[in-house]
Amino acid sequence: MSAGYTVVGRLEQTRHPDYRYQIGAGKVEELARLVKENEAQKVIFDNPLRPVQSYNLAKATGVEVIDRFQLILEIFSRRATTTEAQLQIKLARLRYELAQAKEKVRLAKKGEQPGFMGLGAYEVDIYYESVKKEIHTILKKLKRIRVKRVLHRAQRAKLDFPVISLAGYTKAGKSSLFNALTDETVPVDESLFTTLSTTTRLLEISGKRFLLTDTVGFIDRLPLTLIEAFRSTLEETVYSDLIILVVDVSEPAYVVDKKLSVCLETLGQIEASGIPMLTALNKIDLVPAEELARKLEVLRDRAVNPVPISALQKVNIDKLEGKILELLQNYVSASLTLPMSDETMAFMSWLHKVADVRKIEYKGDSALLFFEASPGVAENIRRRAEKLNGKLEKIE
Repeated sequence: MSAGYTVVGRLEQTRHPDYRYQIGAGKVEELARLVKENEAQKVIFDNPLRPVQSYNLAKATGVEVIDRFQLILEIFSRRATTTEAQLQIKLARLRYELAQAKEKVRLAKKGEQPGFMGLGAYEVDIYYESVKKEIHTILKKLKRIRVKRVLHRAQRAKLDFPVISLAGYTKAGKSSLFNALTDETVPVDESLFTTLSTTTRLLEISGKRFLLTDTVGFIDRLPLTLIEAFRSTLEETVYSDLIILVVDVSEPAYVVDKKLSVCLETLGQIEASGIPMLTALNKIDLVPAEELARKLEVLRDRAVNPVPISALQKVNIDKLEGKILELLQNYVSASLTLPMSDETMAFMSWLHKVADVRKIEYKGDSALLFFEASPGVAENIRRRAEKLNGKLEKIE
């Protein structure tokens, strides 16, 4: 598993949650036997557990018992490599602790649970203030990082390159696609949440330049606390000109459909659902042609602008790039006449970096350049060229 565990047994029960254990008393006995027979070291519940339930289950089984939220935090903690991601995870953990503090204090006062967070059983006020103070400190640090992120975004905006964000369910292959498009080597493996922070690189397609951002993966029933904690990371998607939603089509059809629904729902939660989108149906190298055709039919009404690809094998990457150009076809063609000088040579060098220069013609003491660029870049070129006594004309 992504958290480093090996699953040695499973147990399921459908019923109304039991106040004491979440599951029924008979099932608790069965769970205790399963733990003993398999020499398990931890029990993980898919359901959220209250402190009293975790405590009672741990008492009955003799091992630590955690729920889905705590498991996700463990996975996030293993994957966090940046200061921002580490702070966001710590913030989510502290908010979780604060939300469950009252019941922990009640258990501590009854003598059923020892003191926690290094404090005595009755020091609830001190505990509350300690956690709140730590949360406040983390929020201040994240605010400073957020200011830097806004500044970086503003610097990117000055370039006026369209921004493309990769989004999708965790393990869908976003980082593999990022590498395929940019020839980068961001971490890729089979574990969940390989990417917990954003990576942005320049992407060039047919001479046109874009900024491509790899973001944190989505997951079903991602706790609201974690969505809030990672909002500053997720919001990079909100400022995109195009979202590439990466979907793993090698999984069973019902799983593909469910994960696609989760992604669309999460994009709605972060208010990014109105942004132009295309769907990269990834890992087609693992799917027989007939099965792929059936899945495409099932997803026809839900997958926006679908393009079947294999990021790892680089299959249909050219078709994906073509679709990107089609959806972001706001480039303008222009001609630029410049008098020759030392400043002009420096300007022309800069122009090659920010625009797609198609042709250069030299006539006497002037140069005629034909290029394509986004409207914002073209306007910036016009302003700078006029300072050199240049003249820009748009080509229909």
